[in-house]
Amino acid sequence: MFNAQSPSNTASLEHALAAAGASRTLRSSRSGRISPLLVAGVAGGVELVALALSGFSLAAAWVGLAEALTNHYPIAILAASLTGVVVSERIGLYGVGSLRSPLRHLWRIAMAWLSALGLLVGALFLLKAGDEFSRGWLMLWLGGGLASTFAVRVAARTVIRRLSDAGRLNRRAVVFGAGEAGGELVARLEADQDSDVRIAGIFDDRGTDRSPDSLAGYPMLGNVDQLVAFCRTNDIDLLILSLPVTAERRLLEILKKLWVLPVDIRLAAHASALRFGPRAYSHVGSVPLLDILDRPLDEWDQLVKAVFDRTVAALAIMALAPVMALVALAVRIDSKGPALFRQKRLGFNNELIDVWQFRSMYVEQSDATASRLVTKGDPRVTRVGRIIRKTSLDELPQLFNVLTGTLSLVGPRPHALHAKAADRLYHEVADGYFARHKVKPGITGLAQIRGWRGETDTEEKLKGRIAADLEYIESWSLLLDVYILARTPLALLKSDNAY
Repeated sequence: MFNAQSPSNTASLEHALAAAGASRTLRSSRSGRISPLLVAGVAGGVELVALALSGFSLAAAWVGLAEALTNHYPIAILAASLTGVVVSERIGLYGVGSLRSPLRHLWRIAMAWLSALGLLVGALFLLKAGDEFSRGWLMLWLGGGLASTFAVRVAARTVIRRLSDAGRLNRRAVVFGAGEAGGELVARLEADQDSDVRIAGIFDDRGTDRSPDSLAGYPMLGNVDQLVAFCRTNDIDLLILSLPVTAERRLLEILKKLWVLPVDIRLAAHASALRFGPRAYSHVGSVPLLDILDRPLDEWDQLVKAVFDRTVAALAIMALAPVMALVALAVRIDSKGPALFRQKRLGFNNELIDVWQFRSMYVEQSDATASRLVTKGDPRVTRVGRIIRKTSLDELPQLFNVLTGTLSLVGPRPHALHAKAADRLYHEVADGYFARHKVKPGITGLAQIRGWRGETDTEEKLKGRIAADLEYIESWSLLLDVYILARTPLALLKSDNAY
């Protein structure tokens, strides 16, 4: 397993960037970016509707509305339209580059639609149903479908270019390696008009005597450690290593520091003499890349998980509102102070987040940074606090964190800033600790249902929790989230380590 790097020097990095005059770096927030996968989905949906409408309207005009409704036209129209969209998706026609330049891809668009109609004609022939459909209508739909598809893409071109100009569709990439191959890589990325990749910075691990001050007009922003800090504080999607494929030891040393980041990591292969099969490569424009590491959840996974989280959290809040009201009342009656307690914790990509919970300690003894573990019989914990901590009722307000998007229902538990195991900070104990922040933290997780809930008074307990967290990240699925949620109530019955 690779070693984790502690996030540090954020402030000094900001000063270094300013001193370097890094005006060409892209530093926009996640909230303003629109997923290219979402754009592709919307474009495909609109194109499906346009194809179906053109097919039905032409059928109604050619054979009459009654026959178009009562015969098998609706089924055939829907099947062919859906096939056309699927074929277009499979050959990459819904990528941002293709949607941005419809004229350049007109031939492929026409072939996708012709293939869909060809499959429809073939199916009608095999089913001996050709006499039930008008050949004139099919010929009209061949042209009408292509026209409607192209009209959708012309409209999409306008929208996408506006979004691209605003930087809302760009994947933000950093390049590591400032040698000759790195310069060629940057030049090829910038020359490709269809590419959605925008370079946010250049880094290199060689000394100042071997590394230039800038590359292709981009200032050099630092070494590997500064690259990690940069990716922590900026919205980076892609990290491209421009290093020789044969530099195995150097690659491994670099990856030991980079693997904890929630970004796609690729190795540029454009300058390598080694040649692999076509399936070994992914591409950014014309640049071949070897896939090294992928972010745990792609954009569709993130969307599915977010919808699931917010839906279940909203339902849970409505169902548990009376329980939360009673707990809040009990906390207020038991001791002076507010019912809720807010604590800073590490969230996705090491971001600081505010996590809410019911107050379980006396106000004057609350430990906002968790610098001291809660132990059995801890005098800082109130009478009500002991009950709600043991039953995890103190964590119910975190459902509101899920609604705001700072937490997920399921994921690695968010830890306080100064939490310790056997008097050592968590990241000092376990290799790979920060890799658990490649996804959003959760209210419950795989570690909790396996018995790693509660006090981490030994290093072994923490390492067991981290191993379960990393296993969850590597094997995530929506079904796994459902399984963990279903098992969580049973896990709460075993509260030996929860004080």
